[in-house]
Amino acid sequence: MSLLKEPDFGTPARTSDTTVTVEVDGHAVEVPAGTSVLRAAAEAGIVIPKLCASDNLEPFGSCRLCVVDIEGARGTPASCTTPCADGMKVATQTPELEDIRRGVMELYISDHPLDCLTCPANGDCELQDMAGVVGLREVRYGHEGKNHLKEEKDTSNPYFDFDPSKCISCSRCVRACDEVQGTFALTIEGRGFDSKVVPGGSADFMSSECVSCGACVQACPTSTLQEKTVVDLGMPNRTVLTTCAYCGVGCSFKAELRGDQLVRMVPYKDGGANEGHSCVKGRFAFGYADHPDRQLSPMMRDSIDDEWRTVSWEEAITEVARRFSALRSDHGPRAIGGITSSRTTNEEVYAVQKMVRGAFGNNNVDTCARVCHSPTGYGLNQTFGASAGTQTFASVEHSDVILVIGANPTDAHPVFGSRMKQRLRAGAKLIVADPRRIDLVRSPHVAAEHHLALQPGTNVALINAMAHTVVTENLVDQEFLDARCEGLPEYLEFISAPENAPEALEEVIGVDAGEIRAAARLFATGGNGAIYYGLGVTEHSQGSTMVMGLANLAMLTGNIGREGVGVNPLRGQNNVQGSCDMGSFPHELPGYRHIGTESVRDIYEALWGTTLDPDPGLRIPNMFDAAIDGTFRGLFVQGEDIAQSDPNTHHVEAALTSLDCLVVQDLFLNETARFAHIFLPGTSFLEKDGTFTNAERRINRVRPTMPPKTGKHEWQVVAEIAALMGFDMNWDRSADIMDEIAATTPTFAGVSFAHLDEVGSVQWPCNDAAPLGTPTMHVDGFVRGKGRLMKTTYVPTLERSTRRYPLILTTGRILSQYNVGAQTRRTANSSWHSEDVLEIHPHDAEDRGITDGALVEVASRVGTTRLHAQISDRMPVGVVYTTFHHPESGANVVTTENSDWATNCPEYKVTAVQVAPAIRAGTARSELASVGMGAGE
Repeated sequence: MSLLKEPDFGTPARTSDTTVTVEVDGHAVEVPAGTSVLRAAAEAGIVIPKLCASDNLEPFGSCRLCVVDIEGARGTPASCTTPCADGMKVATQTPELEDIRRGVMELYISDHPLDCLTCPANGDCELQDMAGVVGLREVRYGHEGKNHLKEEKDTSNPYFDFDPSKCISCSRCVRACDEVQGTFALTIEGRGFDSKVVPGGSADFMSSECVSCGACVQACPTSTLQEKTVVDLGMPNRTVLTTCAYCGVGCSFKAELRGDQLVRMVPYKDGGANEGHSCVKGRFAFGYADHPDRQLSPMMRDSIDDEWRTVSWEEAITEVARRFSALRSDHGPRAIGGITSSRTTNEEVYAVQKMVRGAFGNNNVDTCARVCHSPTGYGLNQTFGASAGTQTFASVEHSDVILVIGANPTDAHPVFGSRMKQRLRAGAKLIVADPRRIDLVRSPHVAAEHHLALQPGTNVALINAMAHTVVTENLVDQEFLDARCEGLPEYLEFISAPENAPEALEEVIGVDAGEIRAAARLFATGGNGAIYYGLGVTEHSQGSTMVMGLANLAMLTGNIGREGVGVNPLRGQNNVQGSCDMGSFPHELPGYRHIGTESVRDIYEALWGTTLDPDPGLRIPNMFDAAIDGTFRGLFVQGEDIAQSDPNTHHVEAALTSLDCLVVQDLFLNETARFAHIFLPGTSFLEKDGTFTNAERRINRVRPTMPPKTGKHEWQVVAEIAALMGFDMNWDRSADIMDEIAATTPTFAGVSFAHLDEVGSVQWPCNDAAPLGTPTMHVDGFVRGKGRLMKTTYVPTLERSTRRYPLILTTGRILSQYNVGAQTRRTANSSWHSEDVLEIHPHDAEDRGITDGALVEVASRVGTTRLHAQISDRMPVGVVYTTFHHPESGANVVTTENSDWATNCPEYKVTAVQVAPAIRAGTARSELASVGMGAGE
């Protein structure tokens, strides 16, 4: 495949019910009203030279290359800033225009290094291209006069260089930082000859507010902003379209390679989720795939106290099958099980759950989504009948009021966060409910109308108080409720009770009743209301209750079933949604169908040629308990570091130590592998062939840039293990697995690799009724028929502050790192975040004699760890906060066994702790037996 060059139409597309017809160089072109002349010409296949224009930026009109002649108009206007008018006649090529363009280009080149043959952007430089297009053959001006050719290069950013000597001051990078990313980190300083791009008044890019999303690099028409990988490796020469393997936004990328060497990841303009934007992780942090720590060969050992020995695939697979078969025979089918991964493809997840059910003979399969978004599945299924979010990401562009609760989009889901910020700048109102003052509360040109800084653990009290306000102040959408919902009388009686009033709950929540009422009124009356939430909702003892509460609020206000509204979980990992869709839970087959339903089992028994156990299997916590009890003996772990991500680390390690056979399939020898007997190397996303499903139910293709470096795809390894255990899976390629998924799962009935390759991506349900997928759910009715309003009684968490543990610890993410850090810590992203720190309010720090940067000890009733303190007023007094990206932090030692009542999702967000200056030197890792972290995902 050659390098994929996407067309650039110069200015954004316009939408209008009115069309106009213009004549461009004698060709009639019909376009929506408001379309620029430049774009109209491009759509007709007529090239007008340009440098400052790009179709993801609003027209600017500074380069003067795109000038045209318009019949009846004075002068030669810029085609990028000139809208088409009906009957307009445009000439793009005249002798006068050619002279103007050559003169302009001559001036640009006179102050530009003439090093094209050695420039890293040679062959991929718009300035170079435009010089050829305008026919520039000579430059009459020498370089003897004043110029910028000796400007010093800024190499401070680990991923790209800034060379001002090549800058033409077109402002595209500045505008991309504003209009695409929304950070406003760049500006043009000075005027005329002295104008130049500067990073927000800082000394260099690294010390500025730049978030390294890459929008400026992508926008630059020269090599002023250039990826260091391109400088080091040369320009790429082929493209593979694939999907990012980080967060649940699911960005589409052009993986650009030189031979088999990945040179850069460029966001794909036709990507349904990201539309050409990216973040620092997806754009630049792909180096972990080639990190020296990566394991490429299978390894085995008899005891976890022995050294690893490298073995062949045949020996490793045979030994896995032998050990699991022996445990199944000696202790019964239910003595073994598996855990699937939210980082692997749908096809790989499906393979593991099929192996457990078909080869192992039980339903002991669970997923790491258990510790993050299982309450989403339960809560939305109970209320709406579908265990997933309701909208596309683009839907936020139609929102008038946005409620963000328990989520930090600009750090954890930055591409969607940028899209949200653009909508807020266009006039939408924002309500943030979070103990911590996240950046969205106040950032450049964005300010929340309400920041509800609630106490951790009081989410349900808050949502009940808001719903109480909506109901008792008669702000409900009665027509919607009457037509589309059930359980209304019982719910109204419950929510109207005085104990749910803001005044009754304000002391519990920690937010003034008037502020709660004002926020509720805004959401109910402000137009299209959209809810976006994250782990700050689900990782609580009442996580499922809270999800139902959010669904209640959406139904009460009629904010379901159209663009700009909905209940939208922001999934943490790239395939959290998909791992749930594929039947990774012990009680559900693919498509969220209960294992106890005979008609559903019949589908799989007929296809697989085996009898399935009708009883639900063990969840992950039950597996751990059973392992310690001696009734659960063997575990297959696919791409998940449970020793680092699951709560109550000592209990997890005791369980893993008790196993007769632990098999880990992963890229690296992670914390869980310390307890493994067999290690099976996994594949990076660059080698995978399959699909991911993002937070908006979008099924995206993941295409391999190269064959698996390990020699096998992960699903092949699983299928070979199953075959040796007497259960043949009969797949020749990953596309066959998706065909089986589609044949057995109604919501995926219309999905195939061929269909995705043709249309790009689809959102399930995708079937005969919706061959292109379903962007918006519950349009005319809910999946379950009528929406179900659920009582959401507030039950305080058992984890409360005490005299001994007076502070509440809660956790979150930071932009540059991802989850437990296995990938991002092995890239230059650690330049921004080299360790987790404990944010503590100045009042709490002063009370304890803690200074900024001091090493502190964090103790809970189950354990102790150490972190460096960062004094911050982002949290209320009594609340401390840390991220969970570095295993050295050891914070999972302090998280408790509390979990959601319905799904066992751990309560990571509420841990009572005491913080004190560390008495002696040392790190958490050297002092603690475990190095886990409450990562959640």
